[in-house]
Amino acid sequence: MVDRAVRRRRRALFLLFFLPGIAMSSWVTRTPDVRDQLGLSTGQMGLVLFGLSIGSMIGILCSGRFVSRFGTRPVIALGTLLIITGTVVIGTGSAVRSAPLVTAGLCLFGAGMGGGEVAVNVDGADVERITGTAVLPTLHGCFSLGTVIGGSAGMAATAVAFPVHWHLTVIALVATGMLVHALRAVPAGIGISTAPSTPGPGPVSGQPSKPQVWKDRKLLLIGAIVLAMALAEGAANDWLPLLMVDGHGLDAAMGSLVFVGFAAAMTLGRFSGSFFLSRFGRAAVVRASAVSGAVGLLLVIFSDNAVIAATAVLFWGLGASLGFPVALSAAGDSGPDQTARVSLVAVIGYVAFLVGPPALGFLGDHYGLRSAMVVVLVFVAAAILIAPAADTRDRAAATVDPAQRTRPSTTPAGQHQGDRS
Repeated sequence: MVDRAVRRRRRALFLLFFLPGIAMSSWVTRTPDVRDQLGLSTGQMGLVLFGLSIGSMIGILCSGRFVSRFGTRPVIALGTLLIITGTVVIGTGSAVRSAPLVTAGLCLFGAGMGGGEVAVNVDGADVERITGTAVLPTLHGCFSLGTVIGGSAGMAATAVAFPVHWHLTVIALVATGMLVHALRAVPAGIGISTAPSTPGPGPVSGQPSKPQVWKDRKLLLIGAIVLAMALAEGAANDWLPLLMVDGHGLDAAMGSLVFVGFAAAMTLGRFSGSFFLSRFGRAAVVRASAVSGAVGLLLVIFSDNAVIAATAVLFWGLGASLGFPVALSAAGDSGPDQTARVSLVAVIGYVAFLVGPPALGFLGDHYGLRSAMVVVLVFVAAAILIAPAADTRDRAAATVDPAQRTRPSTTPAGQHQGDRS
């Protein structure tokens, strides 16, 4: 019965990762159309996308506390509902040609992504602990698969000039059905803090005593890896269609096609990630990913040949594919209080993924989007140097009692168990 419940839970998480991928790529592929309908410049579009940053920060700052208090299930539900609502509002704003309404929709979307996705990752890390296998790369692969399918639909909708608001309404209805189906398999109580109360020197006697994970140097290095690789992924999700249209002279449909190629490369990298992780280890995989991403970005930025740039996007996608999920697995294995560690690194990742890219619009308005991507290239190149921080297997073995490794799946998520690589 436990095994069946875990399998159902894992399938539900596949859907809960797949859903935001479809939603995000659906409006990303329509950004050239939305920009034209609103009559905005690149810099003004960056201001609209800043709504995503505001919402993301709200969701991110609340997510860890909400998960610790209420568990992952209600936070996932609320976050996904905000994503669906935001998608509808973005479409409505596009229909009435209202930039403030599109900005509000992106704010709701960002709040849902920032809060709900942190909770889904905490739940995924708990499934990894239960099963003893690398699950997060495949889960993130489902997000990328969602971007491929949503991006393909968006490309087709762009090619036939299907109205943006009807397109996004259909996506919202499909996402609602997925949420209702998947949420039933997610158990309650996962991620709730179980730290014992102690009369220690905290601000108030009797408050839960928790390790200050943000003081862990290795965990912060893992966070830096996530920041770089999530920025690479988020920059493509926000700007790649416009980058290919404005920076390399492609039309809107071809720009969407290049984005679909990026998403397909991400999907391939994530679904094959477990194979490479089991043979080469986390550090080698993260380093190879960062090298691939840096090469892809280098060619996209500095090559004037549109065919070379479009091909290089595949290297960019492969490179960005594994940094985020592998670093989250490493964070969960880096010491006690798994929920706090995964939450901290996930927060860093989603700040980079959702908040960083809109800021590139301001640089793009002054220097061009190709030049703005140099910032992303610098971060990805830095990840090559700090990749060894992703290898936390020795730490996991040192901080976990061997008897814990055989505990049943009902163990609270906050309790750490052995290495899952």
